[in-house]
Amino acid sequence: MKLLVTGGAGYIGSITVEQLVGCGHDVVVFDNLYQGHREAVHPDAVFVQGDLADRGAIAAVLAEHAPEAVMHFAAYSLVGESMQRPFKYLHENVSNGLNLLEAMVEAGVRKFILSSTANLFDDPEILPITESARIAPGSPYGEGKQFLERVLGWLEKTHGLRFACLRYFNAAGASETRGEDHNPELHLIPLVLQVAQGKRESIAVFGDDYPTPDGTCIRDYIHVLDLAQAHILALEALGAGSRTYNLGNGSGFSVKEVIEVAREITGHPIPARVQVRRAGDPAILVAGSDRIKAELGWKPAHPGLHEIIASAWNWHRRNPAGYVTR
Repeated sequence: MKLLVTGGAGYIGSITVEQLVGCGHDVVVFDNLYQGHREAVHPDAVFVQGDLADRGAIAAVLAEHAPEAVMHFAAYSLVGESMQRPFKYLHENVSNGLNLLEAMVEAGVRKFILSSTANLFDDPEILPITESARIAPGSPYGEGKQFLERVLGWLEKTHGLRFACLRYFNAAGASETRGEDHNPELHLIPLVLQVAQGKRESIAVFGDDYPTPDGTCIRDYIHVLDLAQAHILALEALGAGSRTYNLGNGSGFSVKEVIEVAREITGHPIPARVQVRRAGDPAILVAGSDRIKAELGWKPAHPGLHEIIASAWNWHRRNPAGYVTR
């Protein structure tokens, strides 16, 4: 199948492209390289540098390559920044997504997969969090994703668009050749590994008095390769109708557990410094992924924290400076 992947030079997007190419799909990557890296794009994928704010560029890539489906990863994705700069997320993320969807409808492309988020569920009432949980976005970033999910529902009714909304929890880990390289880096596992690499003196632990077994927050970490596999399964299932899935391991790991496992894998002491809680951090966020398991047969192949962190550490050791080019 010929596919257009927006944001295919970013962390999750590039690894999904790698897996798509491995499955024999014909992939075109559309990315402005704001957060992505040209080096991360699979050599067998066509790369087009462009911005979703440019309707003409979108129309041109759709006309030239005539994809049968689109996977949409491209977005500003920093939750904290969205609280400080809400219009960047409520306007640009949304308007860029609408530009893409409108161009797709005009070009006759009727299959779409949205990279959505667990940030739709701020301080959930019931754990694990299933697709039927009350949606209460925790930030302007989450609000923008919810709006696009609602738009997709309308486009299915009005234009026959088939879609899948995939709501990630904490993506982590790496493939053999691609990994996580953000600037600034804000995710726990790569930050912990930066301490082991000597790039920072210690890791901050924001609160150790939560109502959890060891007092630190618990999060559901899902290997990025398992996320990529979920995209492939969802793509194959779009012919049978639209769908929405929460994606996680279904069990959580605490901040202290992540640090301890990283110490074991890296052999580095990784000093930790307890700081005050961050506002808005729920004690526990864990996904319920029973729906995708039942409907598509998806099952995380890399659920263990050791395997997740080891894959990330192996990539960072091979690429100590991250990607060379942007």
